[in-house]
Amino acid sequence: MKIYTKTGDGGETSLVDGSRVRKDHVRVGAFGDVDELNAAIGMAAVHAGAELTALLDGIQRDLFAIGAQVADPRAQVASRKEKAALAPARTVELERAIDERDAQMPPLTAFILPGGTPLAASLHVARTVCRRAERSVLALGPAAAVDPLIVIYLNRLSDLLFVLARHANHVAGRAETKW
Repeated sequence: MKIYTKTGDGGETSLVDGSRVRKDHVRVGAFGDVDELNAAIGMAAVHAGAELTALLDGIQRDLFAIGAQVADPRAQVASRKEKAALAPARTVELERAIDERDAQMPPLTAFILPGGTPLAASLHVARTVCRRAERSVLALGPAAAVDPLIVIYLNRLSDLLFVLARHANHVAGRAETKW
C-alpha cells in the first residue's frame, strides 16, 4: 500500500464514516489539532525519564482514541467497550498525576514565563497546543455530539502539562521566571 492516495489532491479528505469534507472543515481542524498535540507530547517525551515517558505514552494513546472519535461524525458518546472510547477513569488518573507533582513543589504565587529546561519548555508547548485542541473540539458545537469526556480530558490534560513543566524545572533546580 502506498502512503499517498492522491484522493486529497482536490482539497478534500475522508472522515471515519467515509464522508468527504474539505480539508479546512472544522472537524478536520479539530482532529488535526489533537494530532499536533500528540506529536508535541511525543517531542516532550524525548527529554523525559522513564516514569514520565510512561505517563506520556498513556496520554498519547488516549489522544489517538480522542482523534478517532473527533474524526467520526457518528461517534456521539462512544461505547465504553470500543477502542476509541475514553474511560472516565483516565481523567481521574490525570488529576492524580497533577496532585502528586503539585504536592512536591512550592505554591504558585505569580504568573510564570514558559521555558526552563528543554523538557519543561517542550511541556509548555504541548500545553498551549492542548488548549488549542480543546478550543477546536468545542468549535464543533453542540450539534456535533462530541463525548463530553473529551472536553473534560483535554482541559485536565492542559493543567497536567503545566504542572509537569513546573515540576521538570523544580526537579532540575531551575528557577521559574516570574512575569
